[in-house]
Amino acid sequence: MHSYQQFYINGQWQTPANQDQSIAVINPANGEQIAITASADLADVDSAIGAAKKAFPEWSRASSQQRKQFIVAIADEMQNRLEDLSQAISQSMGCPIHHAREVQVQASIDAFREFADMTDYVDEAEHLENVTHFKVPIGVCVLINPWNYPLSQLVGKLGPAMATGCTVVVKPSEQTPLQDFIMAEIFAKVGVPAGVFNVISGYGHKIGEHLCAHVDVDMVSFTGSTAAGVKVAQASAPTIKRVCQELGGKSAMIITEDADLETAVTFGVGDVMFNSGQTCSALTRMLVPQSRYDEAVALAKNVAEQNIVGDPLNEKTTMGPLSSLAQKQRVLDYIHTGIKEGARIVTGGTETSPLLQNGAYVMPTIFADVGNEMTIAQQEIFGPVLCIIAYENEQQAIEMANDSVYGLASAVFAKDNQSAIHIARQIRAGQCYIQGGYFNTQGAFGGFKQSGNGREWGREGLREYVELQAVFSG
Repeated sequence: MHSYQQFYINGQWQTPANQDQSIAVINPANGEQIAITASADLADVDSAIGAAKKAFPEWSRASSQQRKQFIVAIADEMQNRLEDLSQAISQSMGCPIHHAREVQVQASIDAFREFADMTDYVDEAEHLENVTHFKVPIGVCVLINPWNYPLSQLVGKLGPAMATGCTVVVKPSEQTPLQDFIMAEIFAKVGVPAGVFNVISGYGHKIGEHLCAHVDVDMVSFTGSTAAGVKVAQASAPTIKRVCQELGGKSAMIITEDADLETAVTFGVGDVMFNSGQTCSALTRMLVPQSRYDEAVALAKNVAEQNIVGDPLNEKTTMGPLSSLAQKQRVLDYIHTGIKEGARIVTGGTETSPLLQNGAYVMPTIFADVGNEMTIAQQEIFGPVLCIIAYENEQQAIEMANDSVYGLASAVFAKDNQSAIHIARQIRAGQCYIQGGYFNTQGAFGGFKQSGNGREWGREGLREYVELQAVFSG
């Protein structure tokens, strides 16, 4: 069993202020404890933020070449620790091990390495008549990350912070903290200056407000639920710090009458079931023309039932458990609500194999006969549940897609790219995936409405970590 009883603060492993507190990390596949970590209190928060504040002046003045060398060295060491990182994520949140290696870890390493070529972003200046706009790193950043993609969400924040010259205090989810401690070991081995990267683990309801409200914090980047995002914004408001948030989603996928239905449905079902449905941008509302509805439902059922649900460490498994028993119960409650409101279960539902009873498993679930006003079509379930909704015409489909408090992602399958783009531009969402396109880390990621504010990844993600300084010449 792993044991991380210290925090990484100011380039050293430090004993927490209160050694009587700890957090058990549970494997959701079998309910067994796999690790124990320290639990921070307010004094630990102050220590970590103090270290980041002290390190900022020198780190912010480091050359772009120096920051680039550190990012490359960290990425190289992450590659050396690939299996450690993969096992940590698979065992703590239930992701199948091959998905953990390929998507959760290798893709994160590749993405982090990309930021090495962006360190000169802050060196760019804009000259307009007698004014020059300079970019200045924003300062001390608190990075609060979720449990569903714990390493990639960290990289999406840490990469631009390091590239621009910011210092950070990282708080992972208490459910999935192990990869962050491995990252601390990597930073220590590489020799990143003390205080640039600090890690504390703890419960959000105990230390989250203090992290966000702290007067020495210049920016908070948060990924999580919309409800938690509101609390982050409220705590941050009195000190007028920047808040970048990637929050909930209830993303719609529009399939037109002249689209390749089989390809579209296969893509849509696979998108929802990946990571056991625990993806904020999952396309959980499939909007299908009434004339092709029955065909789409039958196709979706067939695709969903091809999943192999089971032990995440089995290379043949395509879908593991949810992240916790609490999350399992949340999803089951939504399934019961869908049934109560009149939706029809096509496959999946509340029952699981007796062989999976000890874990937090929910079977791939398809709902048909769903109205867009139903609870399961409006609220984020965060599990392997797809709602298939019929529409009469294209305009109605667009209106349904936009009839949501969220606006994180969307998708369109039409007869060709031009037709799909025409529809995509009318959807109020931060991303749209047309004709089976997939996200890549050069694209800006973020949402409209209650899905958050700001953007992550690529050059747009760097903007969140800098201030503009205007210098006027005489």
